[in-house]
Amino acid sequence: MKEIKNIVRSRAQESSSAVEKLYITMRHLFNRGFYKPMGVSGDTLREALLLLRPEIYGTIADEKVELNGLLYVIERLPVGIEECRFINLTSDEGYSKSHFQVIIPPKRRRNCYRIDDEQMNVEITRGRSDIYDILTHLTFIFIESHKIKNRVLVDESGEVSRDWQKLEQAVLSNKKLILTDKEKAISHTANILGRTFAEVLDIYDAFGTKEKPDRFLHIIYWLGKLAIEEVVDNNKRTITFSPILRERLGHHIHGEIWATNIKEVLKANDLLDRPIHVISANMHSVMNSIFATHVLKTKFNDKSDFFIFEELSKSGADEVRNKVEEFAKLHGMISLPDTSGTNIDVQIFDTGKVDWNKSGFSKAKLDNKKPVIIVMDYAFGEQAYETIDELLKPYKKDILLNVESVSIMGKAGILQGGKGDIMIPSAHINEGTGDNYFFQNELTAEMLEGNDIPVVAGPMITVLGTSLQNKDVLKFFHESTWGVIGLEMEGAYYQKAIQSASKIRKSINPNVKVRYAYYASDNPLETGSTLASGGLGTTGVKPTYLITIKILEQIFNVI
Repeated sequence: MKEIKNIVRSRAQESSSAVEKLYITMRHLFNRGFYKPMGVSGDTLREALLLLRPEIYGTIADEKVELNGLLYVIERLPVGIEECRFINLTSDEGYSKSHFQVIIPPKRRRNCYRIDDEQMNVEITRGRSDIYDILTHLTFIFIESHKIKNRVLVDESGEVSRDWQKLEQAVLSNKKLILTDKEKAISHTANILGRTFAEVLDIYDAFGTKEKPDRFLHIIYWLGKLAIEEVVDNNKRTITFSPILRERLGHHIHGEIWATNIKEVLKANDLLDRPIHVISANMHSVMNSIFATHVLKTKFNDKSDFFIFEELSKSGADEVRNKVEEFAKLHGMISLPDTSGTNIDVQIFDTGKVDWNKSGFSKAKLDNKKPVIIVMDYAFGEQAYETIDELLKPYKKDILLNVESVSIMGKAGILQGGKGDIMIPSAHINEGTGDNYFFQNELTAEMLEGNDIPVVAGPMITVLGTSLQNKDVLKFFHESTWGVIGLEMEGAYYQKAIQSASKIRKSINPNVKVRYAYYASDNPLETGSTLASGGLGTTGVKPTYLITIKILEQIFNVI
């Protein structure tokens, strides 16, 4: 009889299975309409996240509370959510017309509304990826809240430790703490979190705001308080999905409004029949690359272009940024702040109105049909498919858009390099499905080399959520025959929409040119270089503008 081998699953396989389980579970809970994250209905989600142990969430599986991961998550959730037992995910249902004040998280553009002391409403207008993002973040902070509860709850009757009593006293005093009181509170909090005094002190101010410099203590207290109430009083936190959200999701409602607005503006300005180039980027690099060096040449005399771009990127540079924007609006730029709910602002550039001698591209060679550039702000995950799919559809069903190219510039995680390096993808692989999209990239590594920035080329993986990645899965994709160089969240969705519009539906030129380039915001395989370790600062300025300029040189036929 043949001996049966004992098959042991690798960490990469376990992690991959955990990712799949997370997404199946989240879809199931969404269809169900509500669940209790720390109850039986949330078991599978918690277990999968603890098995996966994503890099962004650091020590989620340990007893001590994870501080960098907590900061990363708190910056992407609305202020005050830690106090709420009821979190309601809604569509755009008219709250902007109410007395409720909109709350926008510092690092994620989503509209949130505090309904009362116990309830926070979060608007979902960016598709399923937004739901996955929020649910994983909430699952993480709820897991951390129960770690706090475990360290302070002495017995099931509700008796708590002295450290907790002292923290509660500091928080409920509702006044700015003087240095001695602050350090006493940090000492007690460090004991509660299982962290050193120095570790808490190092991250304390990062949580603070001008109005609430001691917000860190406030967050820890409320997370622990609600976790204690879940156990002692059985007051479980609940996440609900509004009926309207469940009805609308997947129907491209916001994307269709967004794309129609753009086409209406093109028509109103007689630009519909011109060659169109779509660029997904931020709202400053294209505008600044074309106009900034001319507008600011006297202010920054004898300085390099990249020095000017760095100055424009600094906080507090509103005056010079406004100067460039005003000039751009007088020379062919139309600004379209978003009103559709997608949170994707747009700029339209009519190159027929640009004075090339007063631009950064004096060697531009354009034919009589002056091209139009549509710059759209970054999409979020699956939202990339919704928006580009709608944009590439004919206007009023019969007027085809003459789209000559689609260029995607963004930031991504790198697997063989460091922050600020550039990645040129040759294909996008969709994590969890094996779907893959090979394309002819008009940008090459050679075009960007020689600028003191390392450049790598190869396949990239489109992940279901950056907050769910762990080293085991990423090492597998990097070191196996997939040869993946980096990870991002939108590439495969963009390419899926471009391919369907150009190759199947024939609504745009079948030979449309595509350009993809990313700069590294983090390296999830390097401890201390993950997204939770902080932003790029000015490190991202040079790669951002280098990529932007290379895209524009191709559009403007600069040799």
